[in-house]
Amino acid sequence: MQWWLAYLAIGALAGFIAGLLGIGGGAVIVPLLVFAFTSQGVPEAHLLHLALATTMATIVFTSVSSARAHHSHGSVDWPMARIMVPGMLTGAFVAALIAGMVPTRPLAIVFTALIFVAATQVILDLRPKSTRSIPGRAGVFAAASFIGAVSSVLAVGGAFLTIPFLAWCNVPLRRAIGTAAANGFPIAVAGTAAYIIQGWHAPDLPDGALGYVYLPALALIAVSSIFTAPAGARLAHRMPVKQLRIVLAVILYALAIRLLIRLW
Repeated sequence: MQWWLAYLAIGALAGFIAGLLGIGGGAVIVPLLVFAFTSQGVPEAHLLHLALATTMATIVFTSVSSARAHHSHGSVDWPMARIMVPGMLTGAFVAALIAGMVPTRPLAIVFTALIFVAATQVILDLRPKSTRSIPGRAGVFAAASFIGAVSSVLAVGGAFLTIPFLAWCNVPLRRAIGTAAANGFPIAVAGTAAYIIQGWHAPDLPDGALGYVYLPALALIAVSSIFTAPAGARLAHRMPVKQLRIVLAVILYALAIRLLIRLW
């Protein structure tokens, strides 16, 4: 099988779903990469680590275009984004280092559990009440560190946690979305760097791997996702929000369960 076609297809699907459902695509890319790597003969001990690291690396590129788009509409709160960066860098880097040392099965359980939480949050439209102002720097650092840590384990940009946090702090929704998009970049950079470091001396990695980042898949997924995201975004404006939430939750549940079964 021509694996480059599989990676292009994964990127195209992830881009379309990201545009349609407003997610970064990581929750979709990770399970699909695990299945592709399995068929490609990658050792099971490295399957999930390679999938997480490669997916996190794709966010380095997609977050830039997303942040630029939101910035052009004036919806990024850059002072708030800068305040959150130190915590997000710390949380994402440390969590990715730890994840790189965790065996595949326990890591798969953690990943699946977090995906279930995210999917439940989406389908029930759970949002904290906007009842308070932004906490001090220590509070922001703690919240940002938690967001960065969870995001690096899930290989996502962190919007599903950043947006509720900012909304809880009375940040208008559009600015919360734009700020979350901007903060996806430091999360992705820190997480990717940690996965590269952790996998630098790992044995039996496939040719083309930089640490745990598999460069051929990264390049093809990043390229193909760019072209399909606009189509998903156009369709999103034609579908009821409730249906979108159900579609997203079902996809996340199904992929998470399938991944856990595969790696158990």
